[in-house]
Amino acid sequence: MRFHGSQAFLTYISPIYITVICIALAPGALPAQAQTPPSSSSNSAKHIKKPSASNSDLDPGAAANNVYLNKTLGLTCKIPEGWVLRTDEMNAREDEKDSAGSGPSSSSTGARVLLAAFSRPPEARAEDVNSSILIAAEPATSYPGLKDAAQYFGPLGEVAKAQGFTEDEEPYEIAVGTKTLVRADFHKDVGSRIMHQSTLALLSHGYAVSITLIAGTEDDVEELIDGITFSAAGK
Repeated sequence: MRFHGSQAFLTYISPIYITVICIALAPGALPAQAQTPPSSSSNSAKHIKKPSASNSDLDPGAAANNVYLNKTLGLTCKIPEGWVLRTDEMNAREDEKDSAGSGPSSSSTGARVLLAAFSRPPEARAEDVNSSILIAAEPATSYPGLKDAAQYFGPLGEVAKAQGFTEDEEPYEIAVGTKTLVRADFHKDVGSRIMHQSTLALLSHGYAVSITLIAGTEDDVEELIDGITFSAAGK
């Protein structure tokens, strides 16, 4: 199913999604204190930073043995071998922005990054695309009039386009495990290569949840999507 013109009334631009896209695209974007030695997702269970009181009802999830699990959402996401986690650093970056009063931050709205996994540390420069999995959740109340996941792609699409991405086609529905999500695909020319991005979105437990996957080829993006599933536990 394709969606037409349902997003126009949404004017709020997601600060968490801006952070997700900018850090995924820009090497060295993390603050200096966040550039800690890489940690493999294959280590013992790593719990994501505890959320603030405003969104404490949403399980932040945990990553262990190359798998991220969120019981509230019923979400399981495979993390490729050797990838590094940067979830805590991305949330800390937003917390610092909030405390500095430098504009609206994700933490001030109750939004959090649930998972940020990269094929290499975001601060490390290289010629190839830094493949990424970024899962974020924002209170649906941040988007006046938001009734379905398709509408969420209004502001998200604007952010992607502002970062130089071109939308491949209009958002469409996709079945992932027990759930039906809305998906949008984008691409961006980066010198001699093309960066591919797909974002999956759903509304769950009062949150707009986005799963953004970035890779150097469409096949690589599909492989990342194949590692995502939803069980009946998440409503």
